[in-house]
Amino acid sequence: MATSLVKLYSIVFIILSMLTTQSVSSECELEETSNSCNINKEESLKLKLIAIAIILASSVIGVCIPLFTRSIPALNPDKQLFIVIKTFASGIILATGFTHVLPDSFDMLWSDCLKENPWHKFPFTGFVAMLSAIVTLMVDSMATSIYSKKLIKVTAGAQERDQEMARETNSGHNHGIMSLSLMRNRVIALVLELGIVVHSVVIGLSVGASSNTCTIKGLVAALCFHQMFEGMGLGGCILQAEYKWVKKTIMVFFFSVTTPLGIAIGIGLSNIYKENSPTALITVGLLNASSAGLLIYMALVDLLAVDFMGAKLQASIKLQFKSFVAVLLGAGLMSLMAKWA
Repeated sequence: MATSLVKLYSIVFIILSMLTTQSVSSECELEETSNSCNINKEESLKLKLIAIAIILASSVIGVCIPLFTRSIPALNPDKQLFIVIKTFASGIILATGFTHVLPDSFDMLWSDCLKENPWHKFPFTGFVAMLSAIVTLMVDSMATSIYSKKLIKVTAGAQERDQEMARETNSGHNHGIMSLSLMRNRVIALVLELGIVVHSVVIGLSVGASSNTCTIKGLVAALCFHQMFEGMGLGGCILQAEYKWVKKTIMVFFFSVTTPLGIAIGIGLSNIYKENSPTALITVGLLNASSAGLLIYMALVDLLAVDFMGAKLQASIKLQFKSFVAVLLGAGLMSLMAKWA
């Protein structure tokens, strides 16, 4: 499942390596310098190191908050408050795809630094985002189908071994339903983490490669909130997946370190990485488009649609209204942050 998406991103890199043979104009290479408010490599390096620590802490806090809700009765996954908070986080993930990642990809792939043909002749951002959403659907569907078949075999074997108990209590059937739901939650958590990780690395790379202190200062504050809220959405999915503590720790670790890692990579490449070079614009633009398609699909199909069409929300108009308000609030706050990040 996750391997298929990794292969997709690998193919993107291969394609762009063939497309980025065009020359870089000096005007585009120097655009960052001419438009910058304050280019200071020493000062920007200090800000980047501070950013790594602060963003790392914000990411850990955000993704871990939902994981400790079981100790708080009001925030238990079975309670209404948890559903409202989860829909709030889902709105954040939806807005991340629509108002952060997708517009960035459009800006990059329509840049004047790229050749008119083919980049200004075809909507690559929308096309790649669409393909990403379709591939995510395919992986989501196939993974669910494969695990469902395995689950049916396991459940059938358990029923055969204890046929009498299954007839009296129907425990085998109920166990199968619970396991199928759990399996779906695990598929969702894994695919969502993959999309967020790719997006987070790209964000960090842009920050780490920049020497504009004005830009970095604004991004650090915005990214702290961004990572915290996005982490809450992912943390809720990890909680419902009911992984053992080892897998939870691994998923928390990868989410938390990807943006700081991207910043570190950007710092290392700052002398050769040019934001406005065709190679950078195409690479980051295509990755952003792929990530946007995945995040939008996950937010709408695997998070919001599942919750709003589920038994709990369908049984209560009042809870639906609260959840709709939470979605709008989460999406609105994250959209507002697009002004700075």
